[in-house]
Amino acid sequence: MKWIGALLFIGTTTWMGFEWSNKLTQRPKHIRQLKNALQILEAEIIYSQLPLQDAFTSIAMQLPDPLKTFFETLGNNMKKEHIDFHMVWEKNVNKLMEMSSLGVNEREILKQFGRTLGQHDFYQQQKYIQLSLTHLDRELEDARDEQYKYSKLAKSIGILCGIFIVLLLI
Repeated sequence: MKWIGALLFIGTTTWMGFEWSNKLTQRPKHIRQLKNALQILEAEIIYSQLPLQDAFTSIAMQLPDPLKTFFETLGNNMKKEHIDFHMVWEKNVNKLMEMSSLGVNEREILKQFGRTLGQHDFYQQQKYIQLSLTHLDRELEDARDEQYKYSKLAKSIGILCGIFIVLLLI
């Protein structure tokens, strides 16, 4: 019975290590998707001159989850009358953080971007989008470095911690 428990414990810690590694691997992918979404938003605002609600719906059709859900929800929430856009934006950013592997810095970039969205003319808005993209480039580089450094380490730590604790308890 001890051995079954020990194997289950090692399996659980190994799974936790692989989940941590997966989160490190998914973060650069989600940042790239977010950059793509902002570039599409820029095109929709500057060239198509669509209202934000339509731009969000258009973006949602072009992206995979979790960003698809983020922009769909934003577009649907903007159909309601008398909404506070900034509260809706922040609420949806928080939901996106739960569904994705994006980090705290990406949350702050999105929140700052949401404060400027729809507040300026087309060209000022384009500058804010470019600023956000620059910040996301920096975060993408950091995410790639973290993935390279810690992805294999996370898997190994999961396995080794499980074995170490089982050996201590036996």
